[in-house]
Amino acid sequence: MRNALIFNPHVASLPPYNAGMNIAVARQAAGRDDIARLASNENPEGCSPAVMKALASPEFQPSRYADPACAALRAALGRRLGLADAEIVAGNGSEELIAAVARAFLVPGDRVATVVPSFGLHEIEPLAAGAGVVKVPMTPAFGFDLDALEQAIAAAPRIVFLSSPWNPVGPALDGPALTRLLRAVRPGTLFVLDEAYFEFADPGSVDALALLRASPVPHVVLRTFSKAYGLAGLRVGYALCSDAEIARVVAAAKTPFNVNAAAQIAAVAALDDEAWMKASVERLRRERIRTAAALARLGLRVAESQTNFLFFEARGDSAELAAALLRRGIIVKAWREPGYERFVRATIGTPGDNDCLIAALGELARR
Repeated sequence: MRNALIFNPHVASLPPYNAGMNIAVARQAAGRDDIARLASNENPEGCSPAVMKALASPEFQPSRYADPACAALRAALGRRLGLADAEIVAGNGSEELIAAVARAFLVPGDRVATVVPSFGLHEIEPLAAGAGVVKVPMTPAFGFDLDALEQAIAAAPRIVFLSSPWNPVGPALDGPALTRLLRAVRPGTLFVLDEAYFEFADPGSVDALALLRASPVPHVVLRTFSKAYGLAGLRVGYALCSDAEIARVVAAAKTPFNVNAAAQIAAVAALDDEAWMKASVERLRRERIRTAAALARLGLRVAESQTNFLFFEARGDSAELAAALLRRGIIVKAWREPGYERFVRATIGTPGDNDCLIAALGELARR
């Protein structure tokens, strides 16, 4: 008998999310155990020792449900950022909060504006809600096309999704650019700024949160503990909302008990050891600069980056380059969005991992 089930067409037709390669799969495909994991933008230095200590304490009780309100975490964030707890929503990674924002504000037929290349969920979650997505391509110089973005925002989409620093490309909006885009926002539009990599931004970069808080534009700022704090495996992020009503509706759109107990305890401990994170970020920033310069010397076009990754143009199809690197024990992410199949994103790893990437790309360039 034929399957008589009717699928939600908005979900059934979604493009797949490019989550990167699992380490076990990579080892099997490469036929080796020594793998440089440069595809998922994890912190190669791990996390603060304070996190591991907190997870080994009696405070962590796996048999008990986690606090569904994430009260301790939201209070710690509120104190750190000078925001009211009621304006903060915690999520199972910032990815869950992208879905919650889409669910809270979009209905079928709405429009969303974003950029391309994009973080996949900025497109996937609106499509799942039945919205159309307008994508503004990057410039030939690997930057934000401010003229085109301003036009797309002025057309009054229901939501604008932008990441700054920009995943997967790397640059960040400066103060004048962000101000210009905010001035284009029309009534009825929610401005969502995804700051998953903001800890990596260069010293002296614009305080986007402060700029947004000083504007009348309804907004949500998304952040995560997955990258700079090294908690990718625990899945915890947060949304900073321009008012408590937006936060209430976003919170209503997520599942209860969404952030597990280990993640909540780890995130609070990580916040309490800010010095570890900042020292780690500074080391990774120096490695990013060194690695970018080395790739440029190989003749590769590399985007300016204020993140813990590099986005560069391959000399051919990115999937072929990624496969060649995997045979050498290096995982990178081949970008597969239409029009950008010649681009690769590589995480900044340990100095040894970065040296392996540089050497492998040099070898391939000589072939």
